[in-house]
Amino acid sequence: MDDLRDQIVNAPHEGRYTMFLEGPAGAGKTTVAVARLRALLERGVPGDSILVLTPQRTLAEPYRALLRSPDLAGGSEVVLATLGGLARRAVDLFWPLVAEEAGFAWPHQRPIFLTLETAQYYMDRLLDEYLLERQYFSGLSVRRNRLASQVLDNLNKAAIVGFDHTEIAQRLAAARAAETPTVYEQAQDVAEAFRRYCLTHNLLDFSLQVHLFRHHVLGTAEGQAHLLERFQHILADNVEEDVPVTHDLLRDWLGRCQSALLVYDWSAGHRGFLGADPQSALALRRRCRHAFRMGRNLVASPPMQALSARLAPSLVQEEAESAGLPLPGGQVREVLTHASHRFHPEMVDWAADQVSHLVQARGVAPGEIAVLAPYLSDALRFSLMIKLERFGVPAVSHRPSRSLREESATQCLLTLAALAHPDWGVVPPPFDVVQALSQAIQGLDLVRAQQLAGIVYRPRGDKPELGVFERIEPEMQERITYVLGGRYSELQRWLQDYRERTQGPELLDHFMGELFADILSQPGFGFHDDLDAAQVAANLMESVQKFRSALGEDVGGGELGREYLRMVERGVVAAQYLGSWQLAQEDAVLIAPAYTFLMRNRPVDYQFWLDV
Repeated sequence: MDDLRDQIVNAPHEGRYTMFLEGPAGAGKTTVAVARLRALLERGVPGDSILVLTPQRTLAEPYRALLRSPDLAGGSEVVLATLGGLARRAVDLFWPLVAEEAGFAWPHQRPIFLTLETAQYYMDRLLDEYLLERQYFSGLSVRRNRLASQVLDNLNKAAIVGFDHTEIAQRLAAARAAETPTVYEQAQDVAEAFRRYCLTHNLLDFSLQVHLFRHHVLGTAEGQAHLLERFQHILADNVEEDVPVTHDLLRDWLGRCQSALLVYDWSAGHRGFLGADPQSALALRRRCRHAFRMGRNLVASPPMQALSARLAPSLVQEEAESAGLPLPGGQVREVLTHASHRFHPEMVDWAADQVSHLVQARGVAPGEIAVLAPYLSDALRFSLMIKLERFGVPAVSHRPSRSLREESATQCLLTLAALAHPDWGVVPPPFDVVQALSQAIQGLDLVRAQQLAGIVYRPRGDKPELGVFERIEPEMQERITYVLGGRYSELQRWLQDYRERTQGPELLDHFMGELFADILSQPGFGFHDDLDAAQVAANLMESVQKFRSALGEDVGGGELGREYLRMVERGVVAAQYLGSWQLAQEDAVLIAPAYTFLMRNRPVDYQFWLDV
């Protein structure tokens, strides 16, 4: 194994020395690739000629950690990118050359790059015409936000797989082996209308960025020189999780670069429904001059490898045979425990008890434990977090595909924002105010929060208003308690002072930052020791900043705030934020959907799979 590692790490860095490395998960392939990157830099290879390509940003963390080393000359210049990141940088740079040819209405003005959230915002605005006026999708029982995200997903799939967006309906119908249903034709109409809207307003969603990158930037001599000739050393990890357009790009690079290392994981390709193509990735092996195989797993124990070998044939027969990991059957039972429970709460109690036993009785680090489920509901997450907290076991949860409004911390911040900006004309429902106060004030349960809100929350027309605790009848003050009432008063006075000291429309993200720093993060308030809530607040502020960028500088703070609240209320799905994935790497039990755990690409010693 050491000989193989040294052969790859110390391979020549010129003369078109291209390598393909494959093996099972946990064999140490990424470790070898990181060592290869260090070796290249230590040999004096310029950092700006090295590209590290991964399917998603979080998978580049091992390389990012290496590049933080102060002893690596030129390490800061190494480019870590995904297909989307490469496309955005290239389109931004070559915009003056490609905009007019691509059909944009304002080629001499800068484009607006959309995130997942802002793309849904513009798609939602477009749906007004098709849902209300043309009665599209009338036969479907699907939420409006799901329709918006589904049409965007169709556009994205077309871009990353490499076919024209005008073929969406045709391909959907072919997959069903039937004539094109009306709903597919309607989805096609909306997709084409959204593309026209983007061209008219200089908007670039992900699909249009990839389209421009592939068909226009790489179609110019300048674009090819910038990418294919600039990056002479390629490190591509988890290629089985990447999409055909990325594989096409790598195929071009392999014929031009001085060195390359492509890393392929057996029995992976979990992002298949996002467009990943493991077969296309494996075909790159024939394009490389040297192929290496790491068959030994350095992370999983022999019993876990035995379990993998037993499960793999039912999933991917061909790759299971390549792994060659059969072991005596008894060792499988040592690692796999099956527990059946009649009622759901019994299962949750059992999982929490087992986790607590591992941490407290056997000394297992909490970061080596994951509790997974197909779908992590609020109830399941809350139950597990509360039970583990009682046992003194730290835990973090990560649910990256939830809509923004589903997080209680989001609802709290946006409700308080509406209360602090009465001129917006946004009047939160009483229940939202109850939830916000309960979330914002530590120790304020829903019963007392409802009593408090029922007295102090008195909207005046279209302007919300919070009253003063001291004016409440003494008997009710005692029920709520003076401690909690004092915290409410501190929050209410801060909101009142903010309204009085703010001149003109204040930016929503600035308001959230001040509120979090001055009140919510302080002792006695809801975000003080809640890492999940703090991370949601950070993501929300970043989301607002990108939303403001997408709407343009001519939109005032008040209008932006109203539009943002409207967007969240429509159920926009949150974009991916790197900080959320990094939080899940703390020494704490990870509670997450099973798919999210797979995408983290970080093995743990103990896994609890609930609701199997």
